[in-house]
Amino acid sequence: MSRICDVCDKGRMSGHNVSHSNRKTNRVWKPNVQKVRVKAENGAMSRKKVCTRCLKGGKVERA
Repeated sequence: MSRICDVCDKGRMSGHNVSHSNRKTNRVWKPNVQKVRVKAENGAMSRKKVCTRCLKGGKVERA
């Protein structure tokens, strides 16, 4: 399952784990994406992958 929000296109972010000795190793942050049933503008239902920030912000209407 791709972890990309269908509403805001939020995806993976990359950065470094930084140890106490300042060594850096690669790491990623993934958005919290949920599969939800969404009501479209015309009243139809569809399943979308939506991040929790879009759900909480009211950018989609759950069915």
